[in-house]
Amino acid sequence: MFDFPCFDENKVKFRKSDETSHIRILHATPDAPAVDIYINNNLISKGLSYKGFTEYMPLISRVYNIKVFPTDKKDVPVINKNIFIPPNSIYTIAATNFLKNIALFPILDKKLDNKNPNKAYVRFVHLSPNAPKLDFYMNGKEIFNNIDYKNITNYSSVDPKNYTLSLKIANTENTILTSPNANLKSDKYYTVYAVGLANGKPSLQ
Repeated sequence: MFDFPCFDENKVKFRKSDETSHIRILHATPDAPAVDIYINNNLISKGLSYKGFTEYMPLISRVYNIKVFPTDKKDVPVINKNIFIPPNSIYTIAATNFLKNIALFPILDKKLDNKNPNKAYVRFVHLSPNAPKLDFYMNGKEIFNNIDYKNITNYSSVDPKNYTLSLKIANTENTILTSPNANLKSDKYYTVYAVGLANGKPSLQ
């Protein structure tokens, strides 16, 4: 199945004068163990497992140091990275790639200025480190095509209803993943993350 969290902008509200940002962390490294995550040396998540998300957390705009350690092994971090968080922004920061090349990948959870409240909004993020370029379908209709690793599509507006989601190898009829019963609701943002491995374990999900 796909990781298919809904980003509900109503749960992360901003005043126009408020420069507070919100971030969450996604563990998308398929061969990495559960991890402990520190921001500026403060533990913010313990034992985050593969495909897991932290909750959104408020942060003021500045540079933050993010360290990631295998759970309960705080000797040498697998990630030690400084990241600037812009003001009044919402980010999902994914731990990506294979463990030997693990890296942080910021994904802006951008809200649209002129959206139709009667539509649902969907985008696709390719986070499978060994999968080829992919085409993304909903109920048999191509929505996004030729999406490469670490590419992030724009949002596409769709009718709010139940969908079967599928991935095909780009420019082919070779379906490599299908996920039924994705129930999309109006006035919501959805990001579909393809994670896992095209060849190997854990499999593409």
